[in-house]
Amino acid sequence: MKLDDILNLNKNIRVVAASKYVDSDVIRVFFNNGITEFGENQVQALSNKKEALKDLPIKWHFIGNLQSNKINLLLKQKPILWQSCNGIKIAKAVDKRLDYKLDVLLEVNSAQESSKSGVAVEKALDEYLQIQEECKSLNLCGLMSIGANSNNTKEIQKSFELTYKLFESLQKHGAKICSMGMSSDFELAIKCGSNMIRLGSILFKSLKNF
Repeated sequence: MKLDDILNLNKNIRVVAASKYVDSDVIRVFFNNGITEFGENQVQALSNKKEALKDLPIKWHFIGNLQSNKINLLLKQKPILWQSCNGIKIAKAVDKRLDYKLDVLLEVNSAQESSKSGVAVEKALDEYLQIQEECKSLNLCGLMSIGANSNNTKEIQKSFELTYKLFESLQKHGAKICSMGMSSDFELAIKCGSNMIRLGSILFKSLKNF
């Protein structure tokens, strides 16, 4: 899929470039070609790239596992969205250090895999509402999940459908973003209801077409 095809997806679907493996010069090229939202997995990398690209109005997301010793550095970056809040414990730790409102997604382990972080499906609704009630500086906007690590399309689809079902139940509580789908499965994720996709390899491979 070419960059133009990705940019011409349904207007309701936001594309976040997962820029973990590329440097600031590559990010600049993509920004100049229409990609404005970028997600980093590591706080230090986010800090470094944001500083190198401070002349550009990039919308930065944090999409990785947040360690408690990196909270202060992340908050200094003021990302527009913290996508990977994986439970009430880290939510409270971040909330008590905030002096501004931070948009957040609750990460759900809808694939039910031990290798993935995120709240268990059966606990997600209660934890979402608990965070919403107890963490007043966090603005919960929806859910994020990673599709099942499987060659079986039905298994991947099942994990996305579980996330979307939860998302539907949370819309009455203000949920607006359902972030699911990466380079290998984003088209399936969109069919299952995703309105935000996180693309890495498929996006940056298109650089040679510029």
